[in-house]
Amino acid sequence: MEFTVSRADLVRELSLSQGVVEKKTTIPILSNVLLEASGDRLYLTATDLELGLRTSCPAKVKKEGTGTIPAKKLLDYVRLLPDADITIKFAENHWASLTCGRSRTRIAGMSRESFPELPAMPEAVAEIPVKQLSAMIARTVFAISMEESRFTLNGALMLLSGDGMTMVTTDGHRMAYIQRSGAGANGHVSYKALVPRKAMGEILKLSDDLEGNIRFGGDDNHLFFEFGPRLLITRKLSGTFPDYERVLPQDNMHVARLATSEIKSAIERVAQFADERSRAIRVQFTSGEVRVFSSALETGESEESVPGEYSGPDLEIGFNAQYLLDFLRAVPQDHVAFALKDQKSAGELRPGEQQEGEQEQYRYVVMPMRI
Repeated sequence: MEFTVSRADLVRELSLSQGVVEKKTTIPILSNVLLEASGDRLYLTATDLELGLRTSCPAKVKKEGTGTIPAKKLLDYVRLLPDADITIKFAENHWASLTCGRSRTRIAGMSRESFPELPAMPEAVAEIPVKQLSAMIARTVFAISMEESRFTLNGALMLLSGDGMTMVTTDGHRMAYIQRSGAGANGHVSYKALVPRKAMGEILKLSDDLEGNIRFGGDDNHLFFEFGPRLLITRKLSGTFPDYERVLPQDNMHVARLATSEIKSAIERVAQFADERSRAIRVQFTSGEVRVFSSALETGESEESVPGEYSGPDLEIGFNAQYLLDFLRAVPQDHVAFALKDQKSAGELRPGEQQEGEQEQYRYVVMPMRI
């Protein structure tokens, strides 16, 4: 195999593969990227057996073929080359020779025979706007459980129907829910799947600077996200996701409306003096303002107040400061609303300008803490 490719194109596609390549593995071939030269393109494939990425870029192919090279070593080296074309030629012993200007380098590769085959994409069940999917992930991914033992909570529940799309995540202490009407499944087909957290992170990377739609499909074991010339493949999470509809509060009648930047900044400052393990702060809701408190024996204490609209009874509730900040940093609106019932019930946060019947509904439920 021999081909010539632009350094900029190769660096861009190799960079995208780094999150997929297995870095610590007992299977050495998974640390490599598969290069396939065919027609007028170079195809790059990386996988860790749970996640796979197939991408491509233009190339001048002198001799078609395939080969594998350590992905990180190749990227680290190519990044240091001048911005010019690179010629790569594979020998029979799987070593790759790289030529760029006056640079000559040989990298030890491995046989393509042991590189895993990725499944082919089935018929797409939906075309989802890139910006819509990335926005929904950004507003829910932080509520995914980090506990590997709770594997059904290690991803997002994604629901597609003819009416639109819903995404839900939870770690047992909080839940993020977003529903968007409009682009959903093709026709009236409904589709439900658990998308792993790592795949969601890679979707966000691939969505940068892209417009248009993502073609989405699935088979018995995998989910497929096609971004133009790039295809991301992930194994589905198995198991049953909790009944999220039972968690969504129905009777949180007391609502406080606050400026997003003001309450976020106040919590960030007060949280500096919260207990490092629990991250607990006290939030006091009174007429005309919301006050935030924290204290820790080792570091000190802090208190701030933020003006806002609130007409319910005085309430003081303990919350995990990080949970509140995750939402406040993700919401794009200028105002947010806290919907409350009492000190012992879950609180709900949502964008302040959100109205019933709007195209998008975003709800974030946080369990209270004892302080």
